[in-house]
Amino acid sequence: MSEYTATIIDTTGIQPYIFGSNRLRENIGASYLIAEATKQWVEQALIKLGKPFYFPDPELSEQRQEPHPEPDAKPYIEEGNLASEVIYAGGGNAVLLFASHDDAVDFTKILSSRILKKAPGLNLVVAHKRFDFDDQERPLRQVIDDLMKDELESKKRQRIPSVPLLGLGVTADCNSTRLVAIGTSDQFKSPNKYLVSREVKYKLIAVFPARTKLGNFFKNDIDFNVYDFPLEFDNLGRTQDESSYIAVIHADGNSMGDRFQKQGETASTNREYITRMRQLSWSVNQIGKEALRTVVKTLVNSIHHNSKGAFIKWFDSENQLISQIELKKNPKNGKFFLPFRPLVYGGDDVTFICDGRLGLTLAALFLKEFEKTAADGEILTACAGISIIKSHYPFARAYELSESLCGSAKKMVREGGGGFSALDWHIAASGLIGSLGDIRKREYQVNNSKKEKNLSMRPIRLKAKNGEWQNWNDFESVVTELNDWRDKRNKVIALREVLRKGSDATQQFLHLYRMKELPCFSQAPNDDLKNTGWIDDYSGSSGEKVCGHFDAIEAMEFYFPLSGVNDE
Repeated sequence: MSEYTATIIDTTGIQPYIFGSNRLRENIGASYLIAEATKQWVEQALIKLGKPFYFPDPELSEQRQEPHPEPDAKPYIEEGNLASEVIYAGGGNAVLLFASHDDAVDFTKILSSRILKKAPGLNLVVAHKRFDFDDQERPLRQVIDDLMKDELESKKRQRIPSVPLLGLGVTADCNSTRLVAIGTSDQFKSPNKYLVSREVKYKLIAVFPARTKLGNFFKNDIDFNVYDFPLEFDNLGRTQDESSYIAVIHADGNSMGDRFQKQGETASTNREYITRMRQLSWSVNQIGKEALRTVVKTLVNSIHHNSKGAFIKWFDSENQLISQIELKKNPKNGKFFLPFRPLVYGGDDVTFICDGRLGLTLAALFLKEFEKTAADGEILTACAGISIIKSHYPFARAYELSESLCGSAKKMVREGGGGFSALDWHIAASGLIGSLGDIRKREYQVNNSKKEKNLSMRPIRLKAKNGEWQNWNDFESVVTELNDWRDKRNKVIALREVLRKGSDATQQFLHLYRMKELPCFSQAPNDDLKNTGWIDDYSGSSGEKVCGHFDAIEAMEFYFPLSGVNDE
């Protein structure tokens, strides 16, 4: 019998830990600490354990400027020379094998101790399971699946949340967490002075290593002598008296759990299972990173410089300027702040923030670039939720909305049979009250006795297929044409209100203003949309109609295409 111990590490409560603060520096530091805790700190805990181990990982190799490891490279733990082997790590979790159960427990103590000291507030759940490596009846794949589905989930549910001491006697509260303050933020290189707890202290300390890590990640894509990533929401590109919105984009791969499970089921041995898991995990990670790099390269290549500063410009087909975004300049070093910043990246789970006008374009671009073939031979697809909110709106609520929007897009993908990418968004000019369903019902449904009920066509597919008119390319084309109607601006705004009254009112409006037709959705099955703005909702059986142009008019101020070409 060859007994080993499988260990799974998972972080829980990530969203409130990263996105619970309205201060970008704290969000950045928290995201960095989670990435470190399940990769670099895992390796350092193994080193501290003091026994031979093997931790193959492309990212770690890249940091050390070493060749990338092969997924099936030796040494193997079953050959007897290793005390531990990491199957894969990253994205907030890690899976390891130990030759001794006691070593697995000791490793967990070392890692837990570091997290308690250096990342207070971050919650870690660990599950161990002994198994026989030679047992054909209960392979490693089944052990890992059972650990994830049963023990890990059970531990998460049973975990008693810590009840932090909120203070005794005369104390001061942290401005971000309401925990006991231990100092002020300016002690940890924050330009603003406010009271901070231990949790926030270590998040702020992590800001600068996070900045270095991000710089290394984009070192071949960005000239850091010219540009820098912002550390404050106000530096994301808002234009005074014109636009003060930011976009929070959350993208997530479709059916990734099923794909990993399917990949593992085809393995005939435990070693083949380990190799296949690494292959798929590493390929998804690489595709996600390359997609994000393409987003950044396209953004940077769209920036124009002149004597007044740096601008992202949008020209029409006659080379007339439609709109521009001016990049803010750092007064300390003269560098321009990019209107974009990744918060969570690597793998299929990505969150980034940007100027509100770029949110839709950058989200669609990321989804397009993510559609690559992974190690299991299938194309990756993903969904994205984009919340566009005022720059000082509570960030946790904005992230929560982007997650709900991503979930809405995923629901459409599931109901559509899967195998495609989709996106959903919401533009919040004021506060957000209630769930996404409540908001859609309150703001985008018409209360009348006619068939015209749903003003919103969202969520939409990334690409058209089989005559699906609710797709990004068609939507982008319609918004572009509406923006070209600069001499009809007031009529377009009036049209938005007329659409609420239904197709008959829209037809009368077009006739009154001698407008032949509305911009065309090329995949629409008939001419109803361009003639009336409404079309039968083929996705349902209610016999109701859905509006095609209301969303497009609403998005006009928040659609900004990127040329990706700098011809200076």
